[in-house]
Amino acid sequence: MSDYAVVNPATGETLAEYDTLTDDGVESAIASAHDGYGVWSRTSPAERAAAIRRVAELHRERRDELAAIIVREMGKPLAAAEGEVDFAADITEYYADNIDKITGDTPLDILGEGTAVIRRSPLGVLLGIMPWNFPYYQVARFAAPNLAVGNTILLKHAPQCPESAEALQAIYRDAGLPEGAYVNIRATNDQAATIIADRRVQGVSVTGSERAGAAVAEIAGRNLKKVALELGGSDPFILLSTDDLDAAVQAAVDARLDNNGQSCNAAKRFIVADDLYDGFLSKFTAALGEAKVGDPFADDTVLGPLSSLTAAERLDEQVQRAVSQGATVEVGGKRDGAFYPGTVLTGVTADMDAYGEEFFGPVGVVYRVSSEDEAVALANDTGYGLGSYVFTTDAEQAQRIADKIEAGMVYVNVVLADSPELPFGGVKRSGTSREMGLLAADEFVNKKLIRTV
Repeated sequence: MSDYAVVNPATGETLAEYDTLTDDGVESAIASAHDGYGVWSRTSPAERAAAIRRVAELHRERRDELAAIIVREMGKPLAAAEGEVDFAADITEYYADNIDKITGDTPLDILGEGTAVIRRSPLGVLLGIMPWNFPYYQVARFAAPNLAVGNTILLKHAPQCPESAEALQAIYRDAGLPEGAYVNIRATNDQAATIIADRRVQGVSVTGSERAGAAVAEIAGRNLKKVALELGGSDPFILLSTDDLDAAVQAAVDARLDNNGQSCNAAKRFIVADDLYDGFLSKFTAALGEAKVGDPFADDTVLGPLSSLTAAERLDEQVQRAVSQGATVEVGGKRDGAFYPGTVLTGVTADMDAYGEEFFGPVGVVYRVSSEDEAVALANDTGYGLGSYVFTTDAEQAQRIADKIEAGMVYVNVVLADSPELPFGGVKRSGTSREMGLLAADEFVNKKLIRTV
């Protein structure tokens, strides 16, 4: 079977296979993106914005087709797939709407006579290495801001997402971007290394596992290329007080089960104050146990299959290993092919593997704490630092905790609140960069000082 194939995780059926690029094909793709940069970078911001806005419009026009593709590719429930297409369109449109802020000069206050400005100019060809869990949203986060500033894109999607990758290539072509502005490549890992090393390529962005990020960063470092990393997470959900326990539990459920639990910034560790713990655990366990597992095209399905049989087997091995080391399964924990039910673990301690691992699937670990300080210490006792969630009725407490949390993002009394204008990214082993918002457009630009007297 080809490395690039659509395998429906719900049935195990191979639906389509795609050829991997030859080495000559890789060279042709780089040359196309390099030549395209000469055209796209000299296109006016207004013209770039018009083309990027058309990309957003085509996402909306082709919503049904795009959503169905990723249900087949990675098992995302249909409603979630439709929502992802909508969000990708919104993100793309945001950069079209804000092209003047992205490309305009920034004046500086100077001590001497004359003027000084920072002028942002594109770098050139960029390689994006994208994951399977959000085939459209992740691409929008990388491609839209970098195209807006005038860079061109080589896009290597996950091998299990070739159909959605082709659909995106068609959108960028049909939106009127010049040849080479956006080039889909079905490359091997070795070919990706060759691309990073090529002098015509100016940077690389990878979203994926810690292992993949480290491998790409090593190659980029050897070749003195800028690298942006968005990696894993084990986000804490801290519940210290609430006027509505049912609402807090529902927020916890939503934050854990989004995208079949396969989201880097999903809440994965639930840290609950002692006086709320028993009630929270009871309601949270019941809700995860009742989350319907089934056909991702069905309207009432909450959890479709995980992205692949291998992903489900890996998650099951983690849960079984946690149990063997002393953890308790409160609900779930029994794999059925690529399907995995909502699962709750308790009794996880610092000497267990599960304490430091990321569960990439619908598994939540619940902890009891006796104080604010204990909650913060537990939240920070991880190698990851992507997102975090704090639920409290005490506004001052919320700000204290937000200051102390070692993460790139803190959401207070809300979940699933990502928005195009809000930067996304982490610290520690969760990454080194920011996507979305205006900060994303500053990752791969030359911030050129122009000093005039």
